[in-house]
Amino acid sequence: MMPASKDSDNAFGLQGVTRAFGPVRAVDAVSLAFPRGRTSVLIGSSGSGKSTLLRLLIGLEWPDAGQVLCDGTPLQRDEVLAVRRRVGYVIQDGGLFPHLTVAGNLGLLPRHLGWKPARVVERAHELAALAHLHADLLARFPAELSGGQRQRVALMRALMLDPPTLLLDEPLGALDPLVRHGLQEELRDIFARLGKTVIMVTHDLAEAAFFSRRLVLMRRGRVLQDGSLADFRRTPADPFVREFLAAHRNLPDADACAAG
Repeated sequence: MMPASKDSDNAFGLQGVTRAFGPVRAVDAVSLAFPRGRTSVLIGSSGSGKSTLLRLLIGLEWPDAGQVLCDGTPLQRDEVLAVRRRVGYVIQDGGLFPHLTVAGNLGLLPRHLGWKPARVVERAHELAALAHLHADLLARFPAELSGGQRQRVALMRALMLDPPTLLLDEPLGALDPLVRHGLQEELRDIFARLGKTVIMVTHDLAEAAFFSRRLVLMRRGRVLQDGSLADFRRTPADPFVREFLAAHRNLPDADACAAG
């Protein structure tokens, strides 16, 4: 389990948060903390509540009960836009605007916030180098890119304003295994270099363990276990934890898991 920490030490947190859609509780009385500068991975089967939890953190969903904390302070509706500008958010298909070039996608929010064109261009080239995307591709439209290139652009867009926190919802889920493997290596290196708070959603346990020692397993809207892959193996908190482990083959050894 994660050690206790003060609310002010955390980028985000949830206190007894519930979010229901009709009779279904997508998130059910969840309390979690996400420390600054750490990578945490939410895992679980489809429909376990992972993506809803992520959306709650930035006000795309609002809790029916409990409260979401940002920097130790309860999130208020009139502060949501300001919070979102401090968070980079990447969804599975990238969410790029098809009618805009890569440069246009990257510069949309900075231009809205009053950045000068030269600053937008400079930042786009910085991030292209970071994401290993050739600068010539900045003039292309999303349909002219490969799946891996589109995900790199989505990450670049999330990083344009240099936010302290990244929320990633199945960022590699739609990619073929070979491309996905390569991007896993690159993303982990980027996270380590930037030192940002990262909260990632995936249903792939091996991928989760590759990115972080801190795994949060959800089922039916609840947190079943919060710890490392080694914790899941040694002391499963629920019979479903064993089932979830058994359903994933080729899991890494404990000493091969991520250190962060």
